[in-house]
Amino acid sequence: MIKQALLSVSDKTGVLDFARALSAMGVNILSTGGTAKLLADNGVAVTEVADYTGFPEMLDGRVKTLHPKVHGGILARRDFPEHVAALALHSIPSIDMVVVNLYPFQQTVAKQECSLEDAIENIDIGGPTMLRSAAKNHKDVIVICDPLDYSAVLDELKAGNGEVSYDTKFTLAKKVFAHTAQYDGAITNYLTSLGADKAHATRSAYPQTLNIHAEKMQEMRYGENPHQSAAFYRDLHPCDGALANYTQLQGKELSYNNIGDADAAWECVKTFDTSGNSAACVILKHANPCGVAVGANALEAYSKALQTDPTSAFGGIIAFNCTCDGKAAEAIARQFVEVVIAPSFTAEAKQFFAAKQNVRLLEIPLGKSLNPFEIKRVGGGLLVQSPDAKNVGIADIKVVSTLQPTPQQMQDMLFAWRVAKFVKSNAIVFCANGMTLGVGAGQMSRVDSARIASIKAQNAGLSLIGSAVASDAFFPFRDGLDVVIDAGATCVIQPGGSMRDQEVIDAANERGVVMLYTGIRHFRH
Repeated sequence: MIKQALLSVSDKTGVLDFARALSAMGVNILSTGGTAKLLADNGVAVTEVADYTGFPEMLDGRVKTLHPKVHGGILARRDFPEHVAALALHSIPSIDMVVVNLYPFQQTVAKQECSLEDAIENIDIGGPTMLRSAAKNHKDVIVICDPLDYSAVLDELKAGNGEVSYDTKFTLAKKVFAHTAQYDGAITNYLTSLGADKAHATRSAYPQTLNIHAEKMQEMRYGENPHQSAAFYRDLHPCDGALANYTQLQGKELSYNNIGDADAAWECVKTFDTSGNSAACVILKHANPCGVAVGANALEAYSKALQTDPTSAFGGIIAFNCTCDGKAAEAIARQFVEVVIAPSFTAEAKQFFAAKQNVRLLEIPLGKSLNPFEIKRVGGGLLVQSPDAKNVGIADIKVVSTLQPTPQQMQDMLFAWRVAKFVKSNAIVFCANGMTLGVGAGQMSRVDSARIASIKAQNAGLSLIGSAVASDAFFPFRDGLDVVIDAGATCVIQPGGSMRDQEVIDAANERGVVMLYTGIRHFRH
């Protein structure tokens, strides 16, 4: 039964009510600094740690809980007679609960103006030591590092006459070790990102030692293939608008491939403007968009996107950057689809999908921020890079052909370019009037991607006459350009940068088409 608890928190959310409840249960409360003052000012009986140990806080508060009377009371095992005797010999009462959260190191170093001195002063020493001591001795000590756990612990204490189950203690201890590991990892990431002149150095985006922390959300039936195992891990602090922030409204459990494809579809659809007449829909299959369109509403955007490649859309992922309403849901429900993603679904849409219980509906708040890193596992190591966040606009474009683009051509090319960024290299994308017409993806030869894109359009019964084409990287020879022009394209957007650029520009002028250079490549492997 809990007799004494130590509360010392940086994040004071909920701690006052929690302390009041403990005090009402007859628990003696020890505390330090700001926490002790908060409790005392609000009428909660509290003993300052300095009074408890008989040793004053010193070194500007750096030394206050690092004392045998604190750590002896936490670490002593109640089932070891020699430990109990040692406590009695030195007049050390046991501490049965430790409630601690840590100095805000990550919030401090996230500030642009943070100095090394500020960062160092926000490295907590006593807090992690108390947490780890209590977590090590979790059989006898309840340890809490997260205010979200206060309510559940109180409920169990009341129901258990001042006790909580071992399972609860062990769960809380595991949470503590994960928390302190993440905290130490953040310190390491920061310090090893600094240059030699640490007092004035700018921080590298890539620390010498990179610690990555994530929480397991689910284990899956299998991975990419049935003979592989898999699990989905969520960043501890995912960026806004990230797939990991999803709420699943209905449907089967997400699979490994579902999550990978859903992320690709969601990242693509998020890049489209959400203001005005610009609902966007992305239909994705096997990591490649097979149909992308914008329209006045979700139904129009979906209907246009589906036209590109209705065959590939079978069993695909559908993502919207707008509310999925009943009309769109009714149309989607006519086909076999694995996942539908949107910032929200209307009640009517949910009713239509309710008849398709296996369809997974994911609701994700729309956000524009990206992961700080993209990570790819290779044998014995990691490849880490910044995300491909560049979206070119008219100001970034260089017209290299003699012929100048019309406003409609410019709009079509920028749309095609935005889609091409999310197609596996080599990527060729035909577009017109706010929709894809043909997509060629993942070929070893760019000219083959061009041929496949035109074949796809032909199979879907879509004309490429007057279309715009985007190529994710430069045309190394004029042959790929000739293929898309022969198919009907009248304007082309590409990065440029080939040693044969002039040959390709000359071909564009010879064939009478517009060509734009972006100066930006979008390889996607």
